[in-house]
Amino acid sequence: MNDKTIRVKFPGGLKIDVDMKGFTIPTDQPVGEGGGGSAPAPFDLFLASIASCAGFYVLSFCRERSIPTDGLDIVMTTEKAEGAKMIGKITVDIGLPAGFPEKYIPAVTRAAELCSVKAHIMKPPVFEIRAGVRGAA
Repeated sequence: MNDKTIRVKFPGGLKIDVDMKGFTIPTDQPVGEGGGGSAPAPFDLFLASIASCAGFYVLSFCRERSIPTDGLDIVMTTEKAEGAKMIGKITVDIGLPAGFPEKYIPAVTRAAELCSVKAHIMKPPVFEIRAGVRGAA
């Protein structure tokens, strides 16, 4: 399996394991939706990827400038779109540590905007979904 291949396995119940780049990422559905609640749901991982990606860019910004990161945090919140089950707004709040240079506040905000996950949402790839029987003789 190469770095661009992701394999999905079904270990039982509503659990789904995702194998990629030498890691196995477990998912499950919440108990209220018929799952066991043993791992984040796939959509939860999607949201976590946005928050952690923004965090990576903020952390990199600080490290490149030798700005201490003790006390740095990010809180991401979501709001449902009116009349829909989909998210209508995502807010990423960057909590800067005491002593953070005020002159860098606009720049650290721009750094978070560079998140590659966000960029893919803003300009989504083309999806191609195919099905076929494997191993047929």
